[in-house]
Amino acid sequence: MRNRKLTGILALGAAATLALAGCSSDGGDNGTADAGSEEMGTITLGFLPSWTDGLSTAYLLENQLEKLGYTVEMQELTEAGPLYAGLAQGDVDMYPSAWPEVTHASYMEEYGDSIEDIGAYYEGAVLTIAVPDYVDITSIEDLKGNADMFGGEIVGIEPGAGLTGVTQDSMIPAYELGDEYTLLTSSTAAMLTELENAIAAEDDIVVTSWRPFWANDAYNLRDLEDPRGAMGEPEALHFLGTSDFSERFPDAAELIAGIQLDDAQYASLEDMVVNEYGQGQEAEAVEAWIEANPDAFSTLIAD
Repeated sequence: MRNRKLTGILALGAAATLALAGCSSDGGDNGTADAGSEEMGTITLGFLPSWTDGLSTAYLLENQLEKLGYTVEMQELTEAGPLYAGLAQGDVDMYPSAWPEVTHASYMEEYGDSIEDIGAYYEGAVLTIAVPDYVDITSIEDLKGNADMFGGEIVGIEPGAGLTGVTQDSMIPAYELGDEYTLLTSSTAAMLTELENAIAAEDDIVVTSWRPFWANDAYNLRDLEDPRGAMGEPEALHFLGTSDFSERFPDAAELIAGIQLDDAQYASLEDMVVNEYGQGQEAEAVEAWIEANPDAFSTLIAD
């Protein structure tokens, strides 16, 4: 089962602080850092391992920044709010896959003055409501009056996720589903487990999802049409840093600003990190991806 690699990630609790949630990655010592690492400085990457866009780009950045000569520390969290707060307060130096334009706009309103936008690496990310391809509806509008098909439940992810807020506060009211459906929240891994179980039994299920996300292809998910635009407009995925990131780490900022991934490049990176190699082998997955994509972006360090 492809998502079992994700379900092994330990939940640290929605209210976890950075001090409790942080840990150093064993993948950090991949033989690429040189003796100048201490002089270059230490960069702390904060990410949510169950959100595999950030998982993939965090390990890509670990690889590249260590090759550049930095020491990299990985801090794992389970909610976006503490991550943005930690970024603004300087407890972490970077968030390697943020959705600041739409999905995380509320966090940017609160913390944006203390955050530097280092650059966007992917265009056209979207939030979706999705079903397996065998489910006999095509639009979010079709959910109304069909709650019995889905047991009156929309299966979501973490309570603090921007996707959860958009679904609860925008989509459900826009389509008048509040009297028929409950949005279930727990974790991305739990959502994938529910999805996998439903597909195995060919049961109807509706979930919150997003693109880019490896599970869309792995589980043959179909996005429901959103004629009322309740899930928001497409946005870019960004690298965010502390307010003085470029000043403290100019070489890192220059490398990061050069990272731009298209659909095929991003999909192959995420699939290799999450599925082909999996938990505990992220560093090896990134090296394999770089070998297969030596010209992926202008600042790539391949050796």
